[in-house]
Amino acid sequence: MKTDLNYIKKLLKILETGEINEIEIEEEGTRVRVVKSKPQDAAAQAPQMITYAAPPMQQMAPQAAAPVAAAPTAPKAEEKKEAAAPSGKEMIEVRSPIVGTFYRAPSPNADPYVSVGQQVSKGNILCIIEAMKLMNEIECEYEGKITKILVENAQPVEYNQVLFLVEPN
Repeated sequence: MKTDLNYIKKLLKILETGEINEIEIEEEGTRVRVVKSKPQDAAAQAPQMITYAAPPMQQMAPQAAAPVAAAPTAPKAEEKKEAAAPSGKEMIEVRSPIVGTFYRAPSPNADPYVSVGQQVSKGNILCIIEAMKLMNEIECEYEGKITKILVENAQPVEYNQVLFLVEPN
């Protein structure tokens, strides 16, 4: 896939001006994924572009339409509000300190470090993020209960992406 600058600019323009939140295109083993960041506070942020080669075993079928990809991102914001509403407490967002691949367990056959509803303490390992072949253990900085895990196992994560929601004690 030829990733020329004009092509990327067109993708960014579509995201900036439209109601689409995410575009992912794969061609000849190269995948380009452009995701519009959720606004922090009231100010909207510019879209982010992620380019990486798809693993040979995970060839994806072409996406039907970009608006379909936007559907999963909308409920996440609503789910956060719903998760925060029942207890009346503010949820703590545990964010990724690095870009990498998210893993819930130390190995494929092991139990996950944490699960929804589990009590956690400061210093508990929540997950691993692999970056550049290094396994980085992410520790909890709070005491509370895991109310939501927002990332699927073995999925790529971005810097500062919310991984978990924790209800403080």
